[in-house]
Amino acid sequence: QVQLSESGGGLVQTGGSLRLSCAASGGSIMYSSIVWFRQAPGKEREFVAAIGWDGTYTDYADSVKGRFTISRDNAKIQETVYLQMNNLKPEDTAVYYCNWGSVAHSPRAYTYWGQGTQVTVSS
Repeated sequence: QVQLSESGGGLVQTGGSLRLSCAASGGSIMYSSIVWFRQAPGKEREFVAAIGWDGTYTDYADSVKGRFTISRDNAKIQETVYLQMNNLKPEDTAVYYCNWGSVAHSPRAYTYWGQGTQVTVSS
């Protein structure tokens, strides 16, 4: 059973950058789409970005276009998907989650969720 683990979150000032990682274990995600979602306190979980199995397809929420970049490295022993976040804003503060198997924007399309990684952007 594939399990995904998010890492790379932290505290950063407005305008700063972070790179999140989503690493797979227990199976391969080489031929799976991967998505990133985020959930801020008191808000619903929302779609952030998606990437197709070979990296040629990408999709972004309007709120992060031009600032975030999703990529993947299937050549690593532990397949990993990244979310490079630049020019961070306080409204990007949230717990970030990755998931696999679809590029759907609705969180209801996914069954399993990991622990996520906290991103906090100070003003």
